[in-house]
Amino acid sequence: QVQLVESGGGLVQPGGSLRLSCAASGFTFSSYAMSWYRQVPGKERDMVAGITTAGRRTDYADSVKGRFTISRDNVKNTVYLQMNSLKPEDTAVYYCNARRGSSGYWGQGTQVTVSS
Repeated sequence: QVQLVESGGGLVQPGGSLRLSCAASGFTFSSYAMSWYRQVPGKERDMVAGITTAGRRTDYADSVKGRFTISRDNVKNTVYLQMNSLKPEDTAVYYCNARRGSSGYWGQGTQVTVSS
């Protein structure tokens, strides 16, 4: 049974930091590119950051470059998103995605709220 379980979300003040984790099981994690997406009510789900299978290449949305860092541990089957200098506009539900060709999986999401 495929599972992607996100954790680490919560309420943080502007300028603060959070580290999201996504634990994967039920598939060959190291063979899948991993990404983090986020979604606010009424809007599409947008990609925030992506990382290739071995972690050699990463990509970021312009809005988070220099503030967010994606990484993965293929032994622990986990992908991370370190979020620094958080802004109110980063408030969203954050989703973990695994992709390999036409095959893909989603987690259930974790809420991140940036507010004073």
